[in-house]
Amino acid sequence: MNAAPRRISRAVLAEALYLVNLLLAPGLAFLALLVLFRRHRDSADALTRVHTRQAFAASLVAGTLLVVVPGLIALTGDLSQPAVWTMLLLYFVCCHAGLVMLGVLALARALAGQAYVYPLLGGFR
Repeated sequence: MNAAPRRISRAVLAEALYLVNLLLAPGLAFLALLVLFRRHRDSADALTRVHTRQAFAASLVAGTLLVVVPGLIALTGDLSQPAVWTMLLLYFVCCHAGLVMLGVLALARALAGQAYVYPLLGGFR
């Protein structure tokens, strides 16, 4: 009877760490998520395995979208132009908001005990 709450709590922990990585403590939460991923990526429990793998992959993609892409925009654009700064700010805010919304949806699915597959990451199970 204790197996179901523990199973759900690991899935919830993975998704909560994804959100903490985006919102509160980016580096620290990613390291915690990495440890959780290494421990449970081959878990016998499908719910824990799916949420852990998806949250880790989504964190990697989020890091790329929020660090590498703005870096490329900054390198290729003229930072003395207000339009480049506007584009950077608009990109970051919209991308970050979308990633947070997907994370909240994944957390809700984990709390409900259901699997969730992030869009565009479906093959990473």
